[in-house]
Amino acid sequence: MQIQGQAALVTGAASGLGEATARELARLGAKVAVLDVNIALAEKVAAEIGGIACQCDITSADSVTAAIDKAAAAHGPARILMNVAGIGGAKRVVQKDGSAAPLDAFSKVIAVNLIGSYNMTRLFAAACAKLDALEDGARGVILFTASVAAFDGQVGQQAYSASKGGLVGMTLPMARDLAQYGIRVCTVAPGLFATPLMKELPEAVQASLAASIPFPSRLGKPSEFAELAAHIVTNGHLNGEVIRLDGALRMAPR
Repeated sequence: MQIQGQAALVTGAASGLGEATARELARLGAKVAVLDVNIALAEKVAAEIGGIACQCDITSADSVTAAIDKAAAAHGPARILMNVAGIGGAKRVVQKDGSAAPLDAFSKVIAVNLIGSYNMTRLFAAACAKLDALEDGARGVILFTASVAAFDGQVGQQAYSASKGGLVGMTLPMARDLAQYGIRVCTVAPGLFATPLMKELPEAVQASLAASIPFPSRLGKPSEFAELAAHIVTNGHLNGEVIRLDGALRMAPR
């Protein structure tokens, strides 16, 4: 699918990997809707790329529907969905005081990263499936953002790894499910990237993390994630695939 002229939805697009993806799609000629819970930052990014900002809580069906409708009114129906929104968090199963990890902390990460991404996708897909087919019967492209933690999560990452592992496990059946409508589904599993959250760490810690990456021994650039996301849109034979983007990194237990 060609990106030029297509309407795209990017969740978590006010910062980090989502922002980089929104900027890259806009650079390639897409009409981009910047979806984020932080509407102030979303409006700033949207203004800079000529897009539209939509406040969106991906865990809420009403919020997602309102964002999709607002974006469609401005740009027409979207054929591209980039699910980049997500949260982190780490809790050991048994806490230092001997108590069990709080269940609500686990549930929140699953609710946002896994259920929220599915919620966004199901509502997008229902609308996209009704669109006229393009070349090769294509109607749309969906991207999930997992993590290398889906495969080699570290101590305390039970919730995060489970949520990202759920996205990995959902990729192929989702692609098979939506194949009849000409909607492709792929997932990118990034490693250690130079996001705003990462840059909050001391420089020595960032350097240590970068040194753990075989090659290149540096943190990933958000632009590299965005370039891969855009390539998935344009490469019509990429479907049902999970791609690690990590410089051959395999995470240690801690």
